[in-house]
Amino acid sequence: MIGSSRLPEPFRALEPYLEWSLASEVERSAKRQASAYAEIQSFYDAMMERMEEILPYLEQFSPGDAPADAERLFLLTLSLAEVAPAVEYFGQASVVDGFDASRFVPIEIFRDDPPDSGPQRG
Repeated sequence: MIGSSRLPEPFRALEPYLEWSLASEVERSAKRQASAYAEIQSFYDAMMERMEEILPYLEQFSPGDAPADAERLFLLTLSLAEVAPAVEYFGQASVVDGFDASRFVPIEIFRDDPPDSGPQRG
């Protein structure tokens, strides 16, 4: 979780889920794999209920220019994207008949990286 500060005022009801505000895909995947399905479902339900408000709120900020509370809210939306397949397709934290998620190591390349910086593992 980034810091211990709060979310933007309109979204304070989501603060019990701040442990899902994780900066990297690796952390979000690990959280999904380590969480009980009931916890995943609770997070999913809480976020989906507010997405029609969250997305327009986040659209007012340019990438990298959002205040810390809005950045945490953005990271919650990324965690929602991580858990959505678990809820919508699999009904469990892991992929049914899939390979071990720890075998998948994402490589993150960011548009603002210098051209010679190469792939970054995150």
